[in-house]
Amino acid sequence: MAYPHLFAPLDLGFITLPNRVLMGSMHLGLEEAKGGFERLAAFYAARAKGGVGLIVTGGIAPNRAGWVSPFSARIKPSVVSKHRLITEAVHQEGGLICMQILHTGRYAYHPFAVAPSAKKSPISPFKPKKLSQKGIKNTIRDYVKAAALAQKAGYDGVEIMGSEGYLINEFVAPKTNDRQDEWGGSPENRFRFPIEIVRQTRAQVGEKFILIYRLSMLDLVENGSTWEEVVLLAKAIEKAGATIINTGIGWHESRVPTIATLVPKGGFSWVTARMKGEVNIPLVTTNRINTPEVAEHILSSGQADMVSLARPFLADPDFCRKAMANKADEINTCIACNQACLDRIFQRKPATCLVNPKAANETILVSKPVSLAQKIAVIGAGMAGLSMAVTAAERGHEVHLFEKTDTIGGQFRMAATVPGKEDFKETIRYFSRQLDLLGVEVHFNWDTNEQELEPFDQVVVATGVKPRIPSITGIDHPKVLTYPEVFNGAFVGKTVAIIGAGGIGFDMAAFLAEADEEHSLENFAKTWGIDRKYTVRGALLQPKPSPSPRTIYLLQRSKGKMGGKLGKTTGWIHRRLLQFKGVKMQANVTYEKIDDAGLHLERKGKKEILPVDNVVICAGQLSENTLYDQLKQAFGDQVHLIGGAKWAGELDAERAIREGLELGLKI
Repeated sequence: MAYPHLFAPLDLGFITLPNRVLMGSMHLGLEEAKGGFERLAAFYAARAKGGVGLIVTGGIAPNRAGWVSPFSARIKPSVVSKHRLITEAVHQEGGLICMQILHTGRYAYHPFAVAPSAKKSPISPFKPKKLSQKGIKNTIRDYVKAAALAQKAGYDGVEIMGSEGYLINEFVAPKTNDRQDEWGGSPENRFRFPIEIVRQTRAQVGEKFILIYRLSMLDLVENGSTWEEVVLLAKAIEKAGATIINTGIGWHESRVPTIATLVPKGGFSWVTARMKGEVNIPLVTTNRINTPEVAEHILSSGQADMVSLARPFLADPDFCRKAMANKADEINTCIACNQACLDRIFQRKPATCLVNPKAANETILVSKPVSLAQKIAVIGAGMAGLSMAVTAAERGHEVHLFEKTDTIGGQFRMAATVPGKEDFKETIRYFSRQLDLLGVEVHFNWDTNEQELEPFDQVVVATGVKPRIPSITGIDHPKVLTYPEVFNGAFVGKTVAIIGAGGIGFDMAAFLAEADEEHSLENFAKTWGIDRKYTVRGALLQPKPSPSPRTIYLLQRSKGKMGGKLGKTTGWIHRRLLQFKGVKMQANVTYEKIDDAGLHLERKGKKEILPVDNVVICAGQLSENTLYDQLKQAFGDQVHLIGGAKWAGELDAERAIREGLELGLKI
């Protein structure tokens, strides 16, 4: 077997898991949607069919105060039958599934929020009410009832969410618990709440029911837990009746990235490894484990007993099946971009996946074999063209892909050169493999030739975008470079002005500020202030980033927040990283001219000259759709337009891949 440790069974005493892969909890936004339970059933069933060892659902509140937001998912007798749709679908595919019980505590987005102490969270608008002793006991009772209802609904177990800064974690950490009664003060008193939840839950559900406890092993906030307290709580949780301890990393309010693409792969498994030997029940490690190779290494080196992968199962439901068959090169790898999953949840939209739009849309985006195969030409091998070509070929069409350069990937290939975005190459690798498997004929270095397209039944134009060049005096000066020129290797001097502070501008600043920097676990921990020796509470130190090799100015015309349109869950990371690197971010700038002296501009009513070696243009994009207009005239309705060629805006791989998929399903 290719990954012997990953696919070894795990005996829990009363049940044996088929492998060491846990599908971690993800809120999908379907829990509250109309018809959401049917869609959830299809979603989880697909992952069970794909061979995952154990699934954990998104967080379900035990009571109203525990809601994420008003009327969000909550377990109660009236929804038990709906949950059975999920459990029965999973069991039919031979899978096992646990329901996560999640009480948000002070992170709640509603006025009924409660917490151990009346301390407002910096990331939610409502100050919580301090739970009374009676309220605490009632909340424990609600956890136990939630577990009993999950058991009645057919779940194989529950995961009690005790990390990420939610209610249980708030009781455990001094940061959020300043009570002076039996539920606060000493570690034993602060731990009483989670211990009682686990103990009473075990008494209610019996011995043959999986009980996972998600333990915050690394708070990454000031005045969090000490390592000694984490170990003490782990031992108490084991004694109270937990079957498995899952690792939780970082509170949601922490200013340290924990799951973004710049986090090293398996970058927090060292914390779980530190717990090994302290308890006798299986330990699950988590965060940025997105390939079977990384997972196998963690398990074979004894850092954990199981690995938790969440977003990788959005990207590919067949992750396990492909790895077991020694076909890891066919896995659609999660790139940890957060754009279509977490960012969409914050926009109150159902989650899906940038690289796999079918995720959580299994009942909507259904691929069926074609009754009549057509010959299809796809022009452009960026994300939209690749998605279209693969989808159409998968359904049975004869597909030819035409690309003007000598490689596939388009703008996405440039993104993969940005430090911390190396995983973007995996998406290009996945599409390349699919083209081979599906027999798509790829024509590189293609020069537009209408006659070549005459034999085709359908022509899809996915020619992408080109840089928008602003009208500035001296824009043709030798020191001016476009972002494609820089990403493709053009020399850049020691002092640089970047015109445009959208996603590409931020990527360019990171690219230039982190040139040749080693992206190791040690350097990541140093940059963001992670105390791997765990000498302080919360394991949080002062960040010590490496200096930038360049002086960089990141400029925008508008008055708004720099990077205001960056992802909700990752924008703060990009801004903070550039602050670490000393990038000078300036808004409300008027560009006057570029000459030998540098970039002349006006800011706050004052004229100034930035004496830069180079000016890099990251001022947006224009659609490359001239060819579409030509072909539309020649071939009429058989010509289609998708991706950036249809609408430029900010570079949007999520929309491009989805449009390609949708058209591929339609033709």
